[in-house]
Amino acid sequence: MASADLRDELLCSICLSIFKDPVMLRSEHNFCRVCIGRVLDTQDESGVYSCPECREEFQQRPALMRNINLHNVAERFLITQQEHEEITGICCTYCVDSPVPAVRSCLRCEASLCDKHLRVHSKSPEHVLSDPSTSLEKRKCSVHKKNLEYYCTEDAAGICVSCSLGGEHRGHRVEMLDEASEKKKKKLRHALQELETKREKSEERVQRLEERRRKAQGKAAGEAERVAALCTDIRRRVDNLEKKVLSEISRQEKEESLSLSARIHQLEIKKDELSRKMRHIEELCNMRDPLTVLQEPDTGDLCDPEEEGGDEDTGGHDKQPHDGDDLNVAVISHTLHTLCEVISGIRSGIYVEGPADILLDVTTAHNNLLISDDIKTATGTKENQKRPERAERFQDCNQVMSRRGFISGRHYWDMEISGSGDWSVALCYPSIDRRGRQSLIGYNNKSWCLWRSNNQYSVRHDSEVIRLPHKISSYRVRIYLDYEAGQLSFYELCDPIRHLHTFTATFFEPLHAVLYVYEGSIKILGRRSSWVKPL
Repeated sequence: MASADLRDELLCSICLSIFKDPVMLRSEHNFCRVCIGRVLDTQDESGVYSCPECREEFQQRPALMRNINLHNVAERFLITQQEHEEITGICCTYCVDSPVPAVRSCLRCEASLCDKHLRVHSKSPEHVLSDPSTSLEKRKCSVHKKNLEYYCTEDAAGICVSCSLGGEHRGHRVEMLDEASEKKKKKLRHALQELETKREKSEERVQRLEERRRKAQGKAAGEAERVAALCTDIRRRVDNLEKKVLSEISRQEKEESLSLSARIHQLEIKKDELSRKMRHIEELCNMRDPLTVLQEPDTGDLCDPEEEGGDEDTGGHDKQPHDGDDLNVAVISHTLHTLCEVISGIRSGIYVEGPADILLDVTTAHNNLLISDDIKTATGTKENQKRPERAERFQDCNQVMSRRGFISGRHYWDMEISGSGDWSVALCYPSIDRRGRQSLIGYNNKSWCLWRSNNQYSVRHDSEVIRLPHKISSYRVRIYLDYEAGQLSFYELCDPIRHLHTFTATFFEPLHAVLYVYEGSIKILGRRSSWVKPL
């Protein structure tokens, strides 16, 4: 059954709306519970009850029996209708009593039709039917009020036949709407394919980044476990060292204390002997009998012979606590040094790769550039090198590219500049032009560069120039690339290292290093690991 017919079957004859909580009388007619309740309330005064549909009378107020099946059908219909209205949002123009979803629209009548009204609608060719639309007036010419049947390719506008024959579009190239639509769909499908390709590449980069993150997390977890074990071992060794040193200090303190106590006892005995001898000498000095004084031994004989050598402790030195020569201090020192190396390794080894070792591609070098034997230095010269003509060679700019390109990962290049002339260091796509001004790095959408000109410093991409607020005092610079993250940064290798600028982009081709030298030279430095990108 069509949706319009089904809707008619689900209408309450009292409120003319879809059943709400339908109930049935003994006459088998259905009504909304609220609607029939009000009718029966008005019939209470007369005491005569009848069915509003067939007028069948009842002696008593009839019982209301809930129609579960009808209730479920009405609910499903309302849900379906709401979903359809959410999709189209367009109702039949001729269903004025209650909204009914439209299934087609007539461009001639500028009306939307439900199933019921579509069956009785005119089938003549001038009545063009389309999907339901709320903007039917936009489908007609605003001047001639005729259907838009053609498309003017010059003005990119839909036109009617009168516009094409005698209107403002006369003599223009026109196409049928369907033909023009198919052409645009073809372009859109092509654009869709390109977007799909870019999305797939983005998904691949996301997967690579996820893999890198997992590896970094795994490596970091391993390093953390190793460092934790090393620190535990260090703490154990330090604790053992502390206990051993304290024990040795205590032992030596006791040994020294006993030795000193014995010496003190000896000195006390000697002190008493000396006191006795002093008293005896004083007595001799106080005697008046000369003979008695002279009969006593000489003063020197009264001295203790062992004292002539002096006190033993005055010429020696006290024994000091053990200095720990027999302790494993060297092992502890080595372990602490190892820990420092581990910490340094975590900074430089887990997250950042070493500098990329790249060489210049002589086949791309402009003839006013002299390339060194090790293929790492480009020098500007006025002498034409007379190299053979090649499609990949830069013809109008003193530039040279690197042989190697990078399609993923993180890499950095260190470069040393000599001379005071103009220069530029950059990364570019291999598809960069090799002739004309558009081949100059920084003046196209295929290169990102740090530029020095007339003692002024700037960064450039696609002819957009951003001047740097300060001069570069060092003649060493670094380019840092994180391909998946879409970041390209420039640094000045001074002390401390200074960040100059970071470009953010989505890369779609391999990136090559490229140098521009007007005067002086630029050298690509060898591998170094003394600096890493700040984390």
